[in-house]
Amino acid sequence: MSSSAAPGTVPPAGPTAPARVSTEPGPEPTAQARPAPPSGAFRPRTDWRIRFGALALVWGFSFLLIKVGTDGYAPFQVTLGRLVAGTAVLAVAMAVRREPLPRGPRTWGHLAVAAFFLNALPFSLFAHAELTIPSTLAGICNATSPLWGMALSLVALSEDRPTRRRVAGLGLGFLGVLTVLGAWQGFSGLDFGGTAMALLASLSYPVGWIYVRRTLSGSGSSTLALTGSQLLLGTAQIALVTPLFTTFPATFPLLPTLAVVALGALGTGLAVLVQYGLVEEVGPTTAQMVTYFIPVVATAAGVVVLGERLSWNTPVGALVILAGAALTTSRTRGGGSGRGPADRT
Repeated sequence: MSSSAAPGTVPPAGPTAPARVSTEPGPEPTAQARPAPPSGAFRPRTDWRIRFGALALVWGFSFLLIKVGTDGYAPFQVTLGRLVAGTAVLAVAMAVRREPLPRGPRTWGHLAVAAFFLNALPFSLFAHAELTIPSTLAGICNATSPLWGMALSLVALSEDRPTRRRVAGLGLGFLGVLTVLGAWQGFSGLDFGGTAMALLASLSYPVGWIYVRRTLSGSGSSTLALTGSQLLLGTAQIALVTPLFTTFPATFPLLPTLAVVALGALGTGLAVLVQYGLVEEVGPTTAQMVTYFIPVVATAAGVVVLGERLSWNTPVGALVILAGAALTTSRTRGGGSGRGPADRT
């Protein structure tokens, strides 16, 4: 989750490293441009390992929170509430640090596109998907983002050259997807609509990452300012769409409301600030490893808290997906690295 990611986030992530999106899962992650995190990034005295674990928990639980939120609200309403809460957190952070908003209509235009692919679209798709699929499956689908990103980068980014390791990782990852979906048994019992929406949400993140790399690199604004502005635009986009497909809620049930607020404030807002601090303290390579814990936490949360059923092929396939993602984003001896979810948050 997004990452504001990742996913969200991460992005997951939505729900990564500041060179791209926050995967909050989106868990899913929110987008971030090339500028490094500001020197005043969120750096509490807490040991970075504790913050790393907390980040994995927040983004992993995002899929559970989405499921709980859709018990009381329409998917677009869950997405809108999430974005409002996340934007509020980053707005406060920007005010405290006196971060100015980005300037220029071109920058804002690019941010609007980034907001669509990294926030509005994937967040909405995951919320709609979890009406018919378990949160565990949604969390595992989110883990395919680095695989989609690797495949797209080979086409869209000239500096990303295929290597045997990365191609092998891509093939291994999609073999894991087929394992999770139970391809050998004809995908029986699978909700195709919900699964397709979750996979499309995961694909949306790398599309946004590549767009951000091509358009917002060297914009002159800080990562925090760009991400906060992007969330603001994503909120505006969903605010325009939501009244067209939903009616104003007659009641505000407590548990779903708390889930949506936590999803936005923690997974789409605070998690981004925590990740800034991690990237600045231990570097993007270590910080990006949180991506591989998200589906594990999402699966455990869905099974233990929501009582979702888990067949053997789901965890086995998830491990294969993570192994493939690790290969596609690992460094080569020449010093290059795959561009995966690590770049997104």
